[in-house]
Amino acid sequence: MSEVYAARRDRLRERCHAAGSEAALVSGNANVRYLAGTAPAGAALLVCPGQDVLLCPCDPCGEAGGPRAAEDLQVLLLAETDGDPAVAGAERAAAAGAGSLAVEEHHLTVSRHRALQAVAPRLRLTDLGPAVEQQRLVKDDEEISSLRIAAEIADQALGELLESILVGRTERHLALELERRLVDHGATGPAFPTSVGTGPNSGLAGHLPSDRRVEEGDFLSVCVGADYRGYRSEIGRTFVIGTSPADWQIELYDQVFAAQRAGREALVPGTPYRDVDRAARVVLEAAGHGERVGPRIGHGVGLENDEDPRLTPSAMGKLDACVPVTVDPGVHLPGRGGVRIDDTLVVRPEADGGPELLTITTKELLAL
Repeated sequence: MSEVYAARRDRLRERCHAAGSEAALVSGNANVRYLAGTAPAGAALLVCPGQDVLLCPCDPCGEAGGPRAAEDLQVLLLAETDGDPAVAGAERAAAAGAGSLAVEEHHLTVSRHRALQAVAPRLRLTDLGPAVEQQRLVKDDEEISSLRIAAEIADQALGELLESILVGRTERHLALELERRLVDHGATGPAFPTSVGTGPNSGLAGHLPSDRRVEEGDFLSVCVGADYRGYRSEIGRTFVIGTSPADWQIELYDQVFAAQRAGREALVPGTPYRDVDRAARVVLEAAGHGERVGPRIGHGVGLENDEDPRLTPSAMGKLDACVPVTVDPGVHLPGRGGVRIDDTLVVRPEADGGPELLTITTKELLAL
């Protein structure tokens, strides 16, 4: 894999040179991992004309079996007294004779930026902006393979939970069991805090599990994801507990399902991000839920659970092939509950069969 990481850094180097910067200092954790193969907490990566340097406050190998730094990187371990790896990187760039350094201002505090300038006052600092995030948008085959496995793990964990007795158990208990099952099936851990909502809590985006117990007739909504080798899946499903669904539950579920399907079908290379959002949103607006739809219909996934592209009404840009995204519309009716349906997919051209669905747990409204 070292050649893969080297090629990624070369692309960034070329971009920096085209913008007039001789070197780049990468400090965003996911960005460091993307370019270096690993990212211990607080690490920074210096991409420069000579050998690239990973500056770490700890052992970059981490625990046994964890991700390792690319073999062609120089790894500099900093003692606690050596200070901030990013500051040390700027100092090293200046010592190597660089006249300009592109930094990720959106990943730096004001005080940290000042510290960079203080240790290298003759170094011209420029803003690298979201250059690495943009480079991360389109995934290669290895990345998509990791995402595919992360989705399979989440599907397995959710499927096993649905086979167990649910009535009487708390939201918190169910969330903890799901996260344990993720690890049992090979995940590093959950991709994000698992959300389980029952009854009036169902359908709430990002609901933190409470001690409310599952009751007969409840909607049960679950949103869970697996972290596999740093890549993160996401799946959301809604079910009815213990009985045939009520008419209002069937109607609401059908409306959200239709919106989610419209969003999935809009995942075609070249489609504007905002058009994907619009395809799903208009379905729910026509059903009278316009004010209950969230600010976006989906988002990118990869080394971060919530990354570009954002599928929102005002988003700029168009979809590329091999970009993994979620489509996750939902509607919550205060005091009654609601529905969320969420899938992880990879954008593919129609000639290749259209969007690849990674999360395959049934979207049928099941009574559990």
